Amino acid sequence: MARIYMVRHGQAAARYGQSADPGLDALGQEQAAAAANTLRPLGPLAILSSPLARARETAAPLAKLWSAEVVIEPAVAEIHSPDIELAKRAEWLGKIMAGSWRNVPPPLMQWREALIESLVLRRVDTVVFSHYVALNVAFGAAVGDDRVTAFSPDNCSITIFETDGSRLSLIERGAEAPLTKVN
Repeated sequence: MARIYMVRHGQAAARYGQSADPGLDALGQEQAAAAANTLRPLGPLAILSSPLARARETAAPLAKLWSAEVVIEPAVAEIHSPDIELAKRAEWLGKIMAGSWRNVPPPLMQWREALIESLVLRRVDTVVFSHYVALNVAFGAAVGDDRVTAFSPDNCSITIFETDGSRLSLIERGAEAPLTKVN
């Protein structure tokens, strides 16, 4: 069994529909440092991060504390939006998040399945820095919930899963935030 400590990134400097790849704002940097201090006694463990700036910046303080390398894992990146203008992304995401996985287009289902597989196949305890919808994918897979938004992980909340190589199990749900706090 491998444990997966899945961390939602810290507060971003811009919302989903405002920037394609924002980094962290000052609060987000403080949240990342606090998450690193919480995780410090567990390691060093393997560290994976989404390739997006806000996840990489959230992973950096922990990597520094452990003198560890952050491995970029595209499978745990944010949900892939279609090729639409930035201003319309938030509206698109809101519609997707209100639904269930059985109703999403095939590319989103493929993204979901790749994310689940990347977590299920972990063989060592790992900290994964990722995103709101990605955390919901893992949560839903672990508890058998088909909703795109099954829970509302707060910035830098830590949700703990275990994998036996064939499925995810939820050990502990991270702190929640209001549903409106998605960035």
